[in-house]
Amino acid sequence: MKLFGLFSVFFFSITPVMAQGVRVGSQLPDIRLLDQKNQMVSLWDITADRPAVVYFYPKDNTPGCTAEACAFRDRYEDFMEAGAILVGISSDGAASHRAFAEKHRLPFPLLSDPQRLAQKAFAVPTDLLGMLPGRVTYVFDESGVCTGVFNSQIQVTRHVEESLSLLNKSVLH
Repeated sequence: MKLFGLFSVFFFSITPVMAQGVRVGSQLPDIRLLDQKNQMVSLWDITADRPAVVYFYPKDNTPGCTAEACAFRDRYEDFMEAGAILVGISSDGAASHRAFAEKHRLPFPLLSDPQRLAQKAFAVPTDLLGMLPGRVTYVFDESGVCTGVFNSQIQVTRHVEESLSLLNKSVLH
């Protein structure tokens, strides 16, 4: 009985948080974070009047995150052709992002979210009982409205394909 009580407190305490955040039809939150150049930037300012792909990843220089970032890098021109800006966000610091971006020649901004303000505003889910930050990609149209969300911790390169598919569909309409 105690276990059920603990579960119900845990479940009901996270349900309202999960109901908020960014989902299809939501507006892009205006979050200000440091980029890898140690400059404070606003998501609204860097995505203004153009489609955007904002992806959250757990940590710089880990195998899955490196594969994901490099997959986005390798298809960067396709994102540019679709008129979209690409932005990566994790809780790593600006210096870590700078080294990661330089090492892997990442041509897009990486934003530092050490207090997880963006992760909370987007309501990015965590894995492993909250110990591992989520890997979620959000696609926004030129008005800042979310048109798609892809959440997969293990299909790291599929985030790229899903994003491009959504961008190409919105360009056709």
